[in-house]
Amino acid sequence: MTRYVRQAITAVLAIVVFTVVTGVVYPFVVWAVGHVAASGQTAGSYVTDAHGTVVGSSLIGQNFTGPQWFQGRPSAAGTGYDAMYSGASNLSASNPMLLTQVQQRKATIAVQDGVAPSEVPADALTASGSGLDPDISPAYAAIQVDRVARARGLSVAQVQALVAANTQGRAFGFIGQERVNVLLLNLALADAAR
Repeated sequence: MTRYVRQAITAVLAIVVFTVVTGVVYPFVVWAVGHVAASGQTAGSYVTDAHGTVVGSSLIGQNFTGPQWFQGRPSAAGTGYDAMYSGASNLSASNPMLLTQVQQRKATIAVQDGVAPSEVPADALTASGSGLDPDISPAYAAIQVDRVARARGLSVAQVQALVAANTQGRAFGFIGQERVNVLLLNLALADAAR
């Protein structure tokens, strides 16, 4: 066998071995570790209603309309919360179009929730970088409580308790901010109204 044939065989064997290791073994190990360590997240973080029907994912926001629901952050993803078009508006903070959108949102939310425009939190006015953010701040949830309670015929205390029960703390106690998952809160709200 010539030197070139031996080198060609070695090269082909190296390709086969590395293809199996990096294309089969490594992905399987990563999948298995993820499935054991975080089975809920690797399966899509599906959320089911009281009947066991999948109604969404806790990781992707949804558009809720009507005064009886808590509203999420604005979405710049397609027509709203469209995972196929995930992304930000790419408008700079000084862009007149973004400033107009923020002022319109602030005025609308202030009227809708019966608060002063200065009380509307920033996350109610701006979309997240992905446009799919499922969470809102406790401050944004708090200004919606009166409207939702009135529309549902529930007491303010009942709705506040639901918000408190669905408020998630900071990761590891110090990373990020407290947040409220809108889908989970609205499901709890629907269950409470039955």
